[in-house]
Amino acid sequence: MKESKLREILVSYERKRDKAESDLEDRKKDVYNQIPEIKAIDEEVSKLGLNLARLVLLNPSNKEDILAESKEKMADLKAKKESLLKQYKVPEWYLDVQYNCNACNDRGFLKNGHKCNCLKQEIINDAYKMSNLSKVLDTQNFSTLDTSIFSKEKLPGSNISPYENILEIVSICELFIMDFNKNNGENLLFYGDTGLGKTFMCNCIAKALLDRGNLVIYQTAFKMFEIIEDYKFKNSDSHISKDNYENLFDCDLLIIDDLGTELTNSFTNSELFNIINTRLLSGKKTIISTNLSPMQLGSEYAQRIFSRVFDRFKMVKFIGKDLRWENRK
Repeated sequence: MKESKLREILVSYERKRDKAESDLEDRKKDVYNQIPEIKAIDEEVSKLGLNLARLVLLNPSNKEDILAESKEKMADLKAKKESLLKQYKVPEWYLDVQYNCNACNDRGFLKNGHKCNCLKQEIINDAYKMSNLSKVLDTQNFSTLDTSIFSKEKLPGSNISPYENILEIVSICELFIMDFNKNNGENLLFYGDTGLGKTFMCNCIAKALLDRGNLVIYQTAFKMFEIIEDYKFKNSDSHISKDNYENLFDCDLLIIDDLGTELTNSFTNSELFNIINTRLLSGKKTIISTNLSPMQLGSEYAQRIFSRVFDRFKMVKFIGKDLRWENRK
């Protein structure tokens, strides 16, 4: 990533941090105005902390007694404050700084100097032009999923309705998220006709895992192969394209949407196998979404890809009518 872009991202972190601290001050003023006793307790705690260092310096031989007495006073003041907050129904978090990321406190870097996952994700979002993904995920997530739009009538030749099918799929996806950090080798293949909710469900999973601090790359197959071609052949910016390429292998979850819309040839077959196989060997998880049937996948892609996918991916079939078409009618 270019230094100017990284600086821009870090400036945005500084703004987030400033806003979080400013919001806390506003909440404090609100509480102090309504409950003056809280302000008095906070001031006493501050004085106690300042006096502690001075007392220890003046009486080094009594250090343990001074520390024990101060600790007791602090605990008493804390208990009084908690009691008052409970009495006035003030939420426990209200007088704490509410950072966007509690791991790094909106600094982008951890105490050990390493990049926080939230910063890594910001870099990934920019590199893969995923900056608009957060807007999509605000409207496409488990909390906005409306299962009532799926028909409860069983389809001809099927023993399950689209409604029952989507409930089963939601259960599979929620379990996938719950067990995501387990080394269980689980990957998902979503398949079915256009407009049945495959992309929506990918977004639900992406949102849930991003909220948990996992690194997620979400790309259409067409765009993913563009990234690979940039690295392999164009090298317009070798450092950036190399990072973009390697992130396809290293991210916690790679979502490949619309597999089968790209031009299939020996190059794409080879690269797809390389990505899938390398991620499987390193225990990294992958979700593939496609409009192709398993039989079509088998004829479109090399046998070794077909074998790896059908051996190591859980097949999740979406059924029903095109919901996007139904909504237009």
